[in-house]
Amino acid sequence: MCGITGIFDTSGVNEISRELLHRMNETQFHRGPDEGGLHLEPGVGLGHRRLSIIDLSSGQQPLFNEDGSVVVVFNGEIYNFQELVPELEALGHTFRTHSDTEVIVHAWEAWGEACVARFRGMFAFALWDRKQETLFVVRDRFGVKPLYYAFLETGEFIFGSELKSLMVHPSLARDIDPLAVEEYFAYGYVPEPRTIFKRAYKLPPGFTLTLKRGQARALPKQYWDMPFTPVAVKDEADAMDELVARMKESIRLRMIADVPLGAFLSGGVDSSAVVAMMATQSATPVNTCSIGFDDPAFNEIEFAQQVADRYRTHHHVETVASNDFSLVDKLAQVYDEPYADSSALPTYRVCELARKHVKVALSGDGGDEHFAGYRRYRWFRYEERMRAAMPLMLRRPLFGALGRLYPKADWAPKVFRAKTTFEALARDTVEGYFHGVSLLSDTQRKQLFSPPFKRELQGYQAVDVLRRHAAVAPTDDPLSLVQYLDMKTYLVGDILTKVDRASMAHALEVREPLLDHELMGWVSGLPVDLKLRGTEGKYLLKKSMEPYLPHDVLYRKKMGFSVPLAAWFRGPLAITIRSVVLGERLASTGLFNQDYLREVVEAHQSGRRDYSVILWTVLMFDAFLGQVLGMDGQSVFESERQAA
Repeated sequence: MCGITGIFDTSGVNEISRELLHRMNETQFHRGPDEGGLHLEPGVGLGHRRLSIIDLSSGQQPLFNEDGSVVVVFNGEIYNFQELVPELEALGHTFRTHSDTEVIVHAWEAWGEACVARFRGMFAFALWDRKQETLFVVRDRFGVKPLYYAFLETGEFIFGSELKSLMVHPSLARDIDPLAVEEYFAYGYVPEPRTIFKRAYKLPPGFTLTLKRGQARALPKQYWDMPFTPVAVKDEADAMDELVARMKESIRLRMIADVPLGAFLSGGVDSSAVVAMMATQSATPVNTCSIGFDDPAFNEIEFAQQVADRYRTHHHVETVASNDFSLVDKLAQVYDEPYADSSALPTYRVCELARKHVKVALSGDGGDEHFAGYRRYRWFRYEERMRAAMPLMLRRPLFGALGRLYPKADWAPKVFRAKTTFEALARDTVEGYFHGVSLLSDTQRKQLFSPPFKRELQGYQAVDVLRRHAAVAPTDDPLSLVQYLDMKTYLVGDILTKVDRASMAHALEVREPLLDHELMGWVSGLPVDLKLRGTEGKYLLKKSMEPYLPHDVLYRKKMGFSVPLAAWFRGPLAITIRSVVLGERLASTGLFNQDYLREVVEAHQSGRRDYSVILWTVLMFDAFLGQVLGMDGQSVFESERQAA
């Protein structure tokens, strides 16, 4: 795990400022505190911060090929590099290190842009080929590793592992993108490829970007997508055996490290399965780390302990107090953009704990998306069956009217929230799913935003993010479709972003074996009945893990990694949330309807409604304005309006 950054003069060979490149690189010191390196030549500057994991003595970057004409900066791991080395040596390439990084420069020489298809791992890298005057920028298939970039009016192309690296460059305009604001308040993050800034972007997962000096600005090009190609399954037992074998292989590859290694153990199915598969392949006890909560409603520690006891792991536990909100201000600095997943707080703590004992930790991320583990998938299937029974032209007016008339019941279990169900049934498949996953509904966002800001949006709606992905989805099955939508949005924009920033803040490398593209490509083609059977999500995964994990771990109700926001905003943070949400900074942006914000605060703190999600989302947006932009009483659109 590392940090990369760079500057490329797309039009000529102007001198790159070493001092500027150094400052861009040092903003990512936390990603790689072990070593730092720069490479500059006419028109090109590359920077790297290193967290040493493999080949500790000779894996320094930037790293070159034999004659120095190809250089790379790389963040991540190529897990199959040991298989590629002899193949490349047979083609005449000479290796000077035992690092997976060196495979990249030789693979580029051998196979060009197609080299990325040979890599199995998590990676973001930028490679400069002096002879071809080409910069090749890549992000891994699932987006485990981040990559931000921008084309500047100066003719320069800049990139970095985190947005803060780009923000050092004085030519990057910081104009807020109104569409990104709409998306943030719908999803709780800004989905790829957009960032919060109009002129900066994220390279989408599974995409490359090839820039040639003197040529027109290039567009990202996709090299991989989840296949959803049906696979032959003889019977359920055969599928279980193959899943276990594939999981063991993926985990074995990710246990290669020259530093202490362990795993997160939440007590849920996914992390427990990873620990079980690690333990069956390790000659020594596995290091495991768990975070407990002093509030029983959020505490899963007893289930994690069952797994730790079964496999006799070296288990490390810390308890987080239910009023552990001291990180709220820090989160904005960690994430650079507005980010509203409150589970970032305990994630930060578990990474902090893990780094005390290991330098690499395996996680269970990706299991819910690929094996259909989220409860919302069950609810979506139920709604989709009802949608299929009646044409949209009849459903929209009928259920739309019922949704408007039926009283709202946030306090009730979802199955009894008829208003929510009616609203979903009045929509098509993609709209219905968006209605279920959005943090703030369409109605709430319309109430939240001011009339001038709504005019800035010009009718844009955040559901268009899902529509764009649905239009190119490689599957017609409704359940597979929403899994695909989650992989393209929630998985990369929320889950993987959360883990990357929290882990890198502590110089901890996290590896996700359930996001191996060969494993998950196979899983995508399984019959959907092996993923969600009746009301049982992760059906095949759970059945295959029955010999390895306690029944209580596999089949208990899913708890999640949550914090008690509602209680915070009525108790210890009541004054804070009121002063922030109704404060001058948010008011001065011109984005928000102040009357609605006041109504939300009053209704929540009086106990009439639970508006904790809205309040947290607004709180984190304010933290971004203050902590990242350093804003104090100024419209986020002021520079644009003055320019206009």
